[in-house]
Amino acid sequence: MARIVAMILALALLGACGSTGNDGSNPLDEDEQEDTGGDTGGDGSDDGSGDPTTPIESDRELPPGTAQPTPNNSIVRYEAQDDNGGGYARNIRYNSDDDTFEVDNLAFDGDNVYQRGGQPSSQNDVGSLGPFAVYESDVNSVDPVTGTVVDNLAYRAIYGVSTSGQTEFAIVRTGDYAGYGFGGFVYQRNGGDGALILPTEGDAAYSGDYAGIRVFDGAAGLEYVTGDATMQIDFKDFNESRSGVQFFVRNRRLYDINGADLTDEYIAALQADNPGLDVPRDGAGNAVLPNVLPVVEPGVADANGEIVQSVFTRIQTADGPQELSEGQYYAIMSGENAEEITGVLVVEGDDPRNNATFQETGGFIVYRQ
Repeated sequence: MARIVAMILALALLGACGSTGNDGSNPLDEDEQEDTGGDTGGDGSDDGSGDPTTPIESDRELPPGTAQPTPNNSIVRYEAQDDNGGGYARNIRYNSDDDTFEVDNLAFDGDNVYQRGGQPSSQNDVGSLGPFAVYESDVNSVDPVTGTVVDNLAYRAIYGVSTSGQTEFAIVRTGDYAGYGFGGFVYQRNGGDGALILPTEGDAAYSGDYAGIRVFDGAAGLEYVTGDATMQIDFKDFNESRSGVQFFVRNRRLYDINGADLTDEYIAALQADNPGLDVPRDGAGNAVLPNVLPVVEPGVADANGEIVQSVFTRIQTADGPQELSEGQYYAIMSGENAEEITGVLVVEGDDPRNNATFQETGGFIVYRQ
């Protein structure tokens, strides 16, 4: 704890420094153009007919990344930099030769090469969350001049890639700051002819996995969340005037940085603060975190297969429903029949255990069933 406090004091000035010399290029593929976010589309405009070959006009805001997306090209989106330290992780790379992860632009994460967790030499026992891999920054580094050992912060990275290899996501966070701390996320679709052929009829159901990292404002520490992700899409009404998309994360469980299950502890704190709590449970009767639910609204998707939708979590108490967290997810479709969808979700809310607020950043990959 003393090390963490000392690091927090030392790093208090980092937010003003940033990375003004960084070109903001795609963390997984450096050949992409950058834009500043906002609503981007293909090469046409919606004429009100609902033609799925033209982009949808809406007031949603995409993360920065690919400047001129089309259904056939690669699209990369990454977290925008903010005052809380989000979006500072850049040039994120996975090295399949030695199963390591590289992250640039984060202070005190060692030599920028993260090792797989859950190995005999690892700091923690978590090397995987479902099908997604977990990586650890170096616990310390050595001053090349004096040989002095310098303590580092505990960054963790989650990396997910679809079974086809066509879509990927990565998330980097640390719990060693007084606030949410520095980190970032990226998700992408790899390009080429037929990268996405968007259906124009029928309904589709998707299911897959979700895993995320929780950090806190007002408390130290890092936790993991897992869950089952599902999505439903009405391709007949995949346009501006209809909802078209619904996304859920169910059966969510909470773990500490060593993989110990904290779900029951969290639910007990919720019950203490919310008399008459209707405890959410999975199919086996085990207590779980509240479901992530979609805000059904128009204009959440476009012809390039990009989706932005608001989400929230809610509990039922003796005093009625209470919302616990809210945020958004960002996703991208891929395949000749939109067979897979990959994205990143970010929600914030109050933690009943420590009077702090949490930020949960999770990635998901779902497949058409």
